[in-house]
Amino acid sequence: MRWALVKVSLAITAMVVIAFAVPLGLVVREMASDRAFSNAERQAAAIGPTLSITTDREQLEKAIASTQAGGAGRMAVHIPAADGQKALELGESRASRADLDGTRRRGRASVAEVTGGSALLQPTAIASGTAVVEVFVPEGEKSNGVTTAWLVLGGVGVALIIGSVAIADRLGVRMVQPAQRLAGAAQDLGEGRLGARVPEDGPTELRSAAVAFNAMADQVVQLLANEREMAADLSHRLRTPLTVLRLNAASLGEGPAAEQTRAAVEQLEREVDTIIRTAREQKPQTQAAGAGAGAGCDAGEVVRERMEFWSALAEDEGRRVRLAGVERPVRIPVARPELVAALDAMLGNVFRHTPEGTAFAVDVHNGEDAVIILVSDAGPGITDPEAALARGNSGVRAGSTGLGLDIVRRLAESTGGDVRIGRSVLGGTEVRVWIALDGGRRGGQGRRGHRLGRRKRVAAKRPAGV
Repeated sequence: MRWALVKVSLAITAMVVIAFAVPLGLVVREMASDRAFSNAERQAAAIGPTLSITTDREQLEKAIASTQAGGAGRMAVHIPAADGQKALELGESRASRADLDGTRRRGRASVAEVTGGSALLQPTAIASGTAVVEVFVPEGEKSNGVTTAWLVLGGVGVALIIGSVAIADRLGVRMVQPAQRLAGAAQDLGEGRLGARVPEDGPTELRSAAVAFNAMADQVVQLLANEREMAADLSHRLRTPLTVLRLNAASLGEGPAAEQTRAAVEQLEREVDTIIRTAREQKPQTQAAGAGAGAGCDAGEVVRERMEFWSALAEDEGRRVRLAGVERPVRIPVARPELVAALDAMLGNVFRHTPEGTAFAVDVHNGEDAVIILVSDAGPGITDPEAALARGNSGVRAGSTGLGLDIVRRLAESTGGDVRIGRSVLGGTEVRVWIALDGGRRGGQGRRGHRLGRRKRVAAKRPAGV
């Protein structure tokens, strides 16, 4: 494309230069010739007053010598014979007799071609007839300045062509470089480099293509992130039935079959953990959109249903269970499968990370603008709550993938709420899930946005240096 633009610009500019320079060069040559003959006419006319007064040779020779052409030997005067006087010829004549006689007959100036140039023949009426003043115009005088003018025109034409080619080349670069960057980014994206993006510059069309490409790349990254996150979340949900299998296998007693069952459950749990960690390591650090947006369920019903499942396991392990706040419907803007996954994640952590016999409780509080779900236990607690909420952090507890609490956090933040971990009244860990009921009306900020605004206001009121 770049060379095509250069060739087109070269052809067009060359045609324009030729179309203007050639006629202009011819006009310059004609103007130089006209200038030479006009100068000759002026010098011939300068002898006219002398001829009308006298035909004396001496006087005429002085008059001829006083002119520029006469001084250069390029003027001659032809006076016809009359009243017994002989014809008078002054100066060096170059024109033929026929040209002189023809000029007398016509009575007007004429130009005769002679050796080395042209002769201007100017008739002048005198008492004895018609005298002819001859002025020789050399060939060089007729083309005086033409070569210089043609060189200037040629130089201007070449400069125009070079400038046009340079501008076309720059325009070609401006068009080709964004296209090359777009092609390179597309190739990088096709090879799996998901961070490939294109600067949104260049012509309008290529800038629009760059915007569309970047949007497509972002969408691809988001889709891959959602797929990997879904794989990790679905794998994590398998940990709930695995927990049941592990607890049931622990009660099988001794024997080869029991040991094989427990070993199989442990191997399956390790494989699930590997799947979760692999998905977490490959997932780009982009947060998926809230899965529960636009959906809703009855939190009280879901909590009652899941507690029926987990209470049976709690009874087998001798755990005391307390449930409160689920006597009446509690509508929340979260899809039922997402709330089930979050509850199983929190309750599964209780069974997985606290000793048998540890009590736990689930409380649901329904407010005007939010629903709070509290899961408390009497276990050893969590030493670093901030690290526990970091997605994929598996170093907080032994055997943890770090994904369960992140599932809970994303569920809360999809409504504009948040999650906090603290010390429960039972002496262990308390996970408080704040689900905002009007997060959409507050632009999805929830309590976090209100806390941030309150901190900014407090900081603004605080004295300098505090």
